[in-house]
Amino acid sequence: MFHPERSDISIKISIIKCKQQYFRYHKYQLLLKFLFFGKILATFYIMERQNYKNHRKFYPPHHFIYLPLLILLEVFGIYKIFNDEPDTLTWILFSIVIFLIFYLAIMVRQHYALGLQNRLVRIEFKQRYFEIFNQRSDEVEKKLKFDQIAALRFAYDNEFKELLYRALHENISGDKIKKSIKNWRADQHRI
Repeated sequence: MFHPERSDISIKISIIKCKQQYFRYHKYQLLLKFLFFGKILATFYIMERQNYKNHRKFYPPHHFIYLPLLILLEVFGIYKIFNDEPDTLTWILFSIVIFLIFYLAIMVRQHYALGLQNRLVRIEFKQRYFEIFNQRSDEVEKKLKFDQIAALRFAYDNEFKELLYRALHENISGDKIKKSIKNWRADQHRI
């Protein structure tokens, strides 16, 4: 039996859910624009359409605030080493500490994030190869360099086959593979 009130309620619930999802997405977009001083820095987080020129990702607090601040402190420390003779030893120690913090900030973040990401890229390649060719990729993977495997993930399946063939037989670099992609398959989950 048809109940008009129930269908009305289910339609209203569906509309409310759609509005909530729309607002949830746009709320984060607006928040990022507000927090990172406008559209320029926010685009590092929300890429409209990813391609070769904009596929690298930056983390603004780390890349544009923390690291530049450490560089400025290091330059200031080196300047003071030569211009503050009574406290030269203090400024040398200060510069060494700032350099070590800078080095650790880059290496620890990059080492763990990139190491994990590289493993995931290899697993993604194996899965994709299996889905396309219905074969294990162990022998093929051994013949490819990591930059080639990483570049292939930006290609859709039809281009993937062609570019994989070229990578295996012509040994083209990962950068050349990326530049050869006509229809870019975005990776919005990079770290």
